[in-house]
Amino acid sequence: MLSAGLCVVAALLVICVTHWIYKWRNPKCKNGVLPPGSMGLPFIGETLSLIIPSNSLALHPFIKKRIERYGPVFRTNVAGRSLIVTTDPEFNYFIMQRDGKLVESWYLDAFAKVFAQSGEIKPDTAHIHKYVRNTALRWFGMESLKDRLLPQIEVLAKKTLAKWASKESIDVKSEAATVSIDFGAQQLFSYNPEKSPEQISELFKDLIQGLMSFPLNIPGTMYHKCIKNHKKVLDMMRVELKERRMSPDSRRGDLLDHIMKEADNEKFLTEEFIVQLMYSLIFVFSDSLSTTLALAVTLLDEHPLALQELIAEHETILKNKENPNSPLTWNDYKSMTFTLQVINETLRLANISPGLFRKATEDIQFKGYTIPAGWPILIAAPAVHLNSTKFEDPLSFNPWRWKELQSSFITKSFMPFGFGLKQCAGAEYSRVLLSTFLHTLVSKYRWTKVKDVKFVRAPILKFPNGFQFKISAKNN
Repeated sequence: MLSAGLCVVAALLVICVTHWIYKWRNPKCKNGVLPPGSMGLPFIGETLSLIIPSNSLALHPFIKKRIERYGPVFRTNVAGRSLIVTTDPEFNYFIMQRDGKLVESWYLDAFAKVFAQSGEIKPDTAHIHKYVRNTALRWFGMESLKDRLLPQIEVLAKKTLAKWASKESIDVKSEAATVSIDFGAQQLFSYNPEKSPEQISELFKDLIQGLMSFPLNIPGTMYHKCIKNHKKVLDMMRVELKERRMSPDSRRGDLLDHIMKEADNEKFLTEEFIVQLMYSLIFVFSDSLSTTLALAVTLLDEHPLALQELIAEHETILKNKENPNSPLTWNDYKSMTFTLQVINETLRLANISPGLFRKATEDIQFKGYTIPAGWPILIAAPAVHLNSTKFEDPLSFNPWRWKELQSSFITKSFMPFGFGLKQCAGAEYSRVLLSTFLHTLVSKYRWTKVKDVKFVRAPILKFPNGFQFKISAKNN
């Protein structure tokens, strides 16, 4: 009797588990048919396939194989989260045009935990997003770049490159990350690395790698290190905020001062919100700029014709100035046409972000399929950037291609900084900083590769061997 009872229990357990696995792999859609795809294993989904390294700048095999099998829009599951992935340029554009209507911002659980975000709709969400964007634009937008930041960035570029040239060799990616983060933190809260007990750049390096790794929060994992460093930065910001509140008459004229001044009028500007906002803004400086600069240096080194044209452009800029040693002007920056083409082409190949995340707020119909309300959507911009029907010979570094591309095409097919009203407020700042560094580099220095650069996507682009270069002044 006992053995028979155990057999019945075991049979029922097998039936329940089998039924649960079937439901996991075949999610239902009440109002239509879900896009095709696979949900992978219970709990982890297809996460392991996503983080398998690929030694190339090409589209990650996770996306490529699923496009070939299911088409440009498919469903998957990452870290236990069901989501829709779209690589269709027209559908991407359709979604982004309806941001705030059919879709809203959404974050992977790892990002939501670190940046204290959620996909839930709140009454003041639109107002808060507008405030944050306007504040960032006021500090890092066009007018601020013209009047205040461009001269500072040029001084930074000159000092940085002179320092790099004094060394036997440098890892461009690592060194550029330190410079970018420290300068950004200086603008935000007058950070001084020489006086700080914590080197903030070290706490932010490889942050994006940790966030995109498997979210296992145990010692020894990248994710655990990411969470630990996150706490250190927040504690640093809380101390800074406390010190400023204790000395209200001591003003530094930075962004934190500005936000604290507005806290009386904006009730959502609580201490915790300000701390998290500062963290999020520093994050913007942490990886994309350094990766783009390092990759641009490498690609130019491998493509001498592009380097020659870039050098010629900046020599012309210097020749046209009454005093070649005078600071760069906004007109000088706007004349860097080929430089911006190099930056665009580098961003297109780098694909630093896996894409843009949104969540459907109501059912969305597309080519006979339904994306249910509440489902997250990944707009996989890299799949468009590396699509041969959009960009001829997509894996080739060809800055000249941008001469022929129409603005309407670029709007739909090139989204390194997002799209529309949700485009990164620091997009122009990034272009100015990269252009200024390239101007100083090709005008006054030359460089040689110390060892070969290895590219790995997992799915974020990283460089396990570093970017080792020797930089030398031209007059030497």
